[in-house]
Amino acid sequence: MPKTSDHPRGVAPEASAPAPPPAHGAQQAPASAAAQAPLAVVGLGPGDASLLTPQALAALEAADVVVGYTLYVRLIPEEVLQGKTVLSTGMMAEMQRCEAAIDSALAGRPTAVVCSGDPGIYAMAGLVFELLEERGLAETLPVTVVPGIPAVCGAAALLGAPLMHDFACVSLSDLLTPWEVIERRAGKALEADFVLVLYNPRSKRRDWQLGAVMDRAKAILPPATPVGVVRDAYRPGQAVFCRTLSTFDPAEVDMLSIVVIGNSATRLVGGRMVTPRGYMEKYR
Repeated sequence: MPKTSDHPRGVAPEASAPAPPPAHGAQQAPASAAAQAPLAVVGLGPGDASLLTPQALAALEAADVVVGYTLYVRLIPEEVLQGKTVLSTGMMAEMQRCEAAIDSALAGRPTAVVCSGDPGIYAMAGLVFELLEERGLAETLPVTVVPGIPAVCGAAALLGAPLMHDFACVSLSDLLTPWEVIERRAGKALEADFVLVLYNPRSKRRDWQLGAVMDRAKAILPPATPVGVVRDAYRPGQAVFCRTLSTFDPAEVDMLSIVVIGNSATRLVGGRMVTPRGYMEKYR
């Protein structure tokens, strides 16, 4: 159940549970146009306030209600949340958060659902649209998706320039996607010589999948292929380092990390990870 607080922040009392959604496939009578308020799904970027885009900041300032995962809500500058109602939950409550945000907008309160990185990359934008579709509101409730700097871009900048050529992103979280599908996608990307970016690479519960992907990479790529890791990008405790396929240790990685496996052309230049685009070969 989302927690609610009016800022300045204090101990957040429990909010009353939102009304249950209609049965699957049922149509919900839309609120009157006058009663509805806009709903924004906002990307906060990697975490540092300096990387919050002006458009995202404007969307947050226009909202009366901010909804999000507790860790991500804490990334928002305190002054931006001043006077707003905040509905926050821990992990595994994405459905409740998005339902509460929709209900808030239907009740006439401008609402923002916040996500780290970009809201359309492994985040909440898609779920919001699916819930609106289920409730018969997809054509009536105004929704804006506000882009943010994706985690993959923040990590790439800290590592150097590893994404100068074709790349693929795969999440190793098997909570919503079967491991067999994840493994096949990662393997095909490696076989096709994409730079491979791994989201959600390892957790306490999922401690072997990253090793399985790395074993597949070792069977395809040279042992000296660079592997970059960024943890807590642009947040306190940030860590950035490069290994090779032969020296990489999955134990150095957690859920707050991004792992970038280079392709056959990726190399280190002055300690930074670089995948050539092809300019030097063509023009030198």
